[in-house]
Amino acid sequence: MQRLFAIIAAALLLSGCGYNDFQRLDEQSKAAWSEVLNQYQRRADLVPNIVATVKGEANFEQETLTKVIEARAKATSIQVTPETLNNPEAFNKFQQAQGELSGALSRLMVVAERYPQLQANQAFRDLRVTLEGTENRITVARNRYIQSVQDYNVLARSFPTNLTAMVFSYTAKPSFTVQNEAEISTPPKVDFSNPAPAAKP
Repeated sequence: MQRLFAIIAAALLLSGCGYNDFQRLDEQSKAAWSEVLNQYQRRADLVPNIVATVKGEANFEQETLTKVIEARAKATSIQVTPETLNNPEAFNKFQQAQGELSGALSRLMVVAERYPQLQANQAFRDLRVTLEGTENRITVARNRYIQSVQDYNVLARSFPTNLTAMVFSYTAKPSFTVQNEAEISTPPKVDFSNPAPAAKP
């Protein structure tokens, strides 16, 4: 009977100190993270088709294509495990690789504007629309993950649930940050000195 009372008391103590909330929020953050990975993979799967379509355009900037290919290879080579969520260094490394792919793809689309025939290619237009939709999905998924991590971290740092976090070694989870904060805070430079190539007859 004493053991039963002890078990009940322990259960009440754990529920009152936020233990169950930690489990719930941890699962929510993992689910949100899985969706982020799903959308990143969706984007990575688009890259080969985009590159193949762009390669059909004569004289397209090879350096731009190469950077996209290299950025995709780097982003997909990083092994992501559940432990990544609790490892700020690994998380930042993954985030940086995905950021490089985002930048390379953005540059590719900007350069593509200078090629009228490529813009008239239906396959390219369809891929561009799909890519834009995927980027939007990534933004939504990232925002949901950021919110889930914020809820978890607030619980881990608030009293008295921070005592539970200390007992069970629940540490704050890393979240997305702006990697190029200095760059995006600088006004963009516009250069119209290089006119677009004339359309081929």
